[in-house]
Amino acid sequence: MPPKDFRDAIVTHLTYSLGKDPDHATVFDWRMALSFAVRDRIVDAWMASTRRTYAKDAKRVYYLSMEFLIGRLLEDGVINLGLEDEARRALEGFGLNFTDVVTDEPDAALGNGGLGRLAACFMESLSSLGCPAFGYGIRYEHGLFRQSFENGRQMEAPETWLQQPHPWEFERPEARFLLGFGGTATATGWTPAETVYAEAYDTPIVGWQGRWANTLRLWSGRAVDPFNLEKFNAGEFTAATEGEALARTISRVLYPEDSTEIGKALRIKQEYFFSAASVHDILRRFEAEHADLGLLPSKVAIQLNDTHPAIAGPELIRLLHDARGMDFDEAVRIAQGCLNYTNHTLLPEALESWDETLFGELLPRHLQIIDRVDAAHAKAHPKRKVSARGDGRVKMGELSFILANRVNGVSALHTGLMKTTVFKDLNSLHPEKIINETNGVTPRRWLHNCNPGLSALITDTIGDGWIGDLEQLEILVPHVDDAGWLERYAAVKTANKAALSDWVMDAHGLKLDPQAMFDVQIKRIHEYKRQHLNILETIALWQEMKDTPNADWTPRVKLFAGKAAPGYFFAKEIIHLINDAAAVINADKTTNDKLKVAFLPNYNVSMAERLIPASDLSEQISTAGKEASGTGNMKFALNGAPTVGTLDGANVEIRERVGAENFFLFGMTADEVEARRAIKNHAAKAVAADPRLKRAIDAVAKGVFSPGEKARYKGIVDNLTGPDYFLVTSDFTDYWRAQRDADAVFTDTAAWSKMAAMNTALSGWFSSDRTIRGYMADIWGAESLLEKDA
Repeated sequence: MPPKDFRDAIVTHLTYSLGKDPDHATVFDWRMALSFAVRDRIVDAWMASTRRTYAKDAKRVYYLSMEFLIGRLLEDGVINLGLEDEARRALEGFGLNFTDVVTDEPDAALGNGGLGRLAACFMESLSSLGCPAFGYGIRYEHGLFRQSFENGRQMEAPETWLQQPHPWEFERPEARFLLGFGGTATATGWTPAETVYAEAYDTPIVGWQGRWANTLRLWSGRAVDPFNLEKFNAGEFTAATEGEALARTISRVLYPEDSTEIGKALRIKQEYFFSAASVHDILRRFEAEHADLGLLPSKVAIQLNDTHPAIAGPELIRLLHDARGMDFDEAVRIAQGCLNYTNHTLLPEALESWDETLFGELLPRHLQIIDRVDAAHAKAHPKRKVSARGDGRVKMGELSFILANRVNGVSALHTGLMKTTVFKDLNSLHPEKIINETNGVTPRRWLHNCNPGLSALITDTIGDGWIGDLEQLEILVPHVDDAGWLERYAAVKTANKAALSDWVMDAHGLKLDPQAMFDVQIKRIHEYKRQHLNILETIALWQEMKDTPNADWTPRVKLFAGKAAPGYFFAKEIIHLINDAAAVINADKTTNDKLKVAFLPNYNVSMAERLIPASDLSEQISTAGKEASGTGNMKFALNGAPTVGTLDGANVEIRERVGAENFFLFGMTADEVEARRAIKNHAAKAVAADPRLKRAIDAVAKGVFSPGEKARYKGIVDNLTGPDYFLVTSDFTDYWRAQRDADAVFTDTAAWSKMAAMNTALSGWFSSDRTIRGYMADIWGAESLLEKDA
């Protein structure tokens, strides 16, 4: 595109879409004008992709997910379309800085962590590969929550990303579906007591080089009767809009607190709302092209991302049987031909289940359908009954499994454990169902975009083919032995660390030393992810540094980020402890030139894009057998941060790919974890065996980090010295050893840089492009229309 044409497009949108002239435009105005100009080009690809899909009568993939953590879209679009140089020059012509403009965009608050970021990577890879696809989710007005700290405690406030116009979406008032809750059900139908509309908003997701674009369709709740004029005229102003407020509640907040019955009811409503609207939309689109519903499995592949959309199965059966008159058994067969389920957890409590009374009150017809599916499954397998309903619960994991054509895990270890733990009985009945598709990350966002210095070095060394084919990174391996090249690689990391240090100083007032090791743990706060193991080791390190301040310590910066669920008290106490410990450690003049600790608030995609390229050491320290995969571990390795980690999730495959010599392994295996738990008083024995560990726990127990409130962390201390289900104390000693091994290597700049560079060069397999190709071949039976026409 000629630079003048793009510049003119920006000015046109500034003038006619925003009503501003260049002399009076704000950064917001310029960002919106640039977004609209980029969006115009994306729409061209989007329309062409849609037309080709219809012309080819191609099988479509429908990806249902509660989360799509897409982050900022402007820079993504600019780079995927190859418009970065034109955009920079156009903005510079108006005296503007490209980075200032693109970072003005708020993060879309549509997810929490790995589940949502995976979904976003998959959407980008689906487009990059030219696979016809729709993503379906909820258009949360406030997302999860905005995190801040008050005296070290997590505080939650609404995320207000939609207070500004969202330039990437298109409202689709014609795509509106009436959905119901409650009421009464018969053997052939359902009369809901409450109804709500689901309205669609479409965002085009463009792939690499702009050759294809797919749709992310998000549903928003709207009232059937939004305004009661009679009540308004009677002065009941709030009551007049009550219907609209209740309908919008469904799409206001991601993961509303569900410790109460009303909270649980809202969660069920959310999950049915987006799943049902998506199934309605899928059938509408199919029936616009095909009269024979028997063709549905050959034209439609539905992927359930975790158990949140599990109700899509019964809803599809209901629409085929109740609304279209299909025989029930045939409706089940059709549903099983379309549906597939990705499991993301081995934690039994995270496999959703709902009280059958509450579920039946909200979705009475679906409960009947689940019972019929269960009865048919039991009849087909009389020797071993495995039910989606039992003990007064509706079990969404079992339901997803029974109604799926394929069930996949997300790492080799996780998939193997699925077969022997959470789905042991179902796997014995359906041994062909479970397959593995190890997760991946998009190289465009998580290397090319977020780490331009490293991207430029790689491209200068091997060309730019790696951006669309990440496994080409292996061509870098011979260059790692070139001292000059390795110095250039190290210089990129140093520059990234300096940039992060400047941002932390500006945003949080904490001075960091870019020469120190940047040791980073960023992820959702959860006991199994063991942020408390990390802070215990940090406390022990601080204590040793105080004892011998003149020893040859490797300076460290310990960085944490992540959110705890509002109702998860223990996780919130871990955050509180980290912040309290940071306050004491950072104020210690004898050690603060060697050790700094910071918990950065309100972790999101944009923060990850700052932190990951600047990280030296990646903390992946979950209890073995508990993390399904992880994708943060892949992003860190790709950007040259060696892992200190357990043999858990995709850590196993990362270590195999990058080499054991480029990975700091510690901790028990999954089998050893189970054996250790069987030992009586295992935690007390671990504490007694390691004086460093005992001293660190004692400091927490005695109130060293909570002066004036000695017992503040009694719950954490009692857990660590008592049940310690996630074996923090048992893994501590080996974790300390691995951290000191990392210290030793870090003192040798060349050795560390080589280890980091080998992580980059050998992580190319962890591309979401590779993962999506696996899904297309092994699960969906879908084809790339780009490759077919090539």
